[in-house]
Amino acid sequence: MAVRVLLADDQELVRAALRVLVESAPDLEVVGEAADGAAAVALAVETPADVILMDIRMPGLDGIEATRQIVSARSGERPRVVVLTTFGTDEYVYEALRAGASGFLLKDAGPARLFDAIRVVDKGDALLDPAVTRRLIAQFTSRPEVRRAQPAELEGLTEREREVLTLVAEGLSNDEIAERLVVSLSTAKKHVSNVMMKLQARDRAQLVVIAYESGLVLAGAGE
Repeated sequence: MAVRVLLADDQELVRAALRVLVESAPDLEVVGEAADGAAAVALAVETPADVILMDIRMPGLDGIEATRQIVSARSGERPRVVVLTTFGTDEYVYEALRAGASGFLLKDAGPARLFDAIRVVDKGDALLDPAVTRRLIAQFTSRPEVRRAQPAELEGLTEREREVLTLVAEGLSNDEIAERLVVSLSTAKKHVSNVMMKLQARDRAQLVVIAYESGLVLAGAGE
């Protein structure tokens, strides 16, 4: 079954180009288009989409607020949101992750990267470039107004699970976590799953935000 994709961008030419690209892949299909955030929210309810490619800057309701409404309105895991951005300013991307996006992708990424992004997010993984993720989250969690989680939020984690959460925050995949901890891939997956369940996280992207905002991973660490 093809991955069902919803496109949300205020530029018609961008949507048209994305549609052509997405539908050129045999395992992907476009099931709807939205020209603004409000339309994206409505379509997310009406259309059985698996992944939404969401522009950040749109008239009226922007992509960040649209993402927040879509994620909060849907009790299930789908649709998952990938934020598309042309901006080098990290704040937009970080706010999108906090709103519930499963990852981000630059609009100038090539077709292969776009296809991979959709497939990765559809499988439930986060689309996070390790270097970019560390930089943007470290930058914005260092602000004094950013929420700091109470220690109780992490008290239910074992020491190994805290270690796994730290590695997820560094952008490591399950394979890389298994290699770093010298455990099997299935064990690494189980640890990540347990951490997500205990912290009630939607996906790995939210684990990254939790790790930084809780203070488990310090802003600027490892830079």
